[in-house]
Amino acid sequence: MATRSTDPRSTNGTQPIDAVSLAIIEQLQEDGRRPYAAIGKAVGLSEAAVRQRVQKLLDQGVMQIVAVTDPLTVGFRRQAMVGINVEGDLDPVADALTAMSEVEYVVMTAGSFDLLIEVVCEDDDQLLQMINKRIRTLPGVRSTESFVYLKLRKQTYTWGTR
Repeated sequence: MATRSTDPRSTNGTQPIDAVSLAIIEQLQEDGRRPYAAIGKAVGLSEAAVRQRVQKLLDQGVMQIVAVTDPLTVGFRRQAMVGINVEGDLDPVADALTAMSEVEYVVMTAGSFDLLIEVVCEDDDQLLQMINKRIRTLPGVRSTESFVYLKLRKQTYTWGTR
């Protein structure tokens, strides 16, 4: 029988991520296009070993390598955080929200809201349609509260692995 790790840096409740993999993640958070050879030099592995570790981290869902954009520069004029209160089981609502392309992330929370989501929309009309016709009509959704973004001041994913 496999034991589950309680280490917060474990991969889906299995084995914890070792220090070398954490160092690779940190290198990629600084520059997602950094060559494997340069990462290898920084962490003490060969290029091939880094390539294998990165692929394993991707396959395990530990990380993604993506291009991060400023939504305004690519045609999305409205972002909002939406707090949602749910009656009953959170999972079906969270799953339905996760499937919506406009929803960037879904977080189950403790506090004033059961779920927090971020939506990125083309304009106010699309945001209204999202909230009124798609989110509020989901079975189990009791209430929503929207926090419209007026200006994006900071968006970064370089917090490292601490």
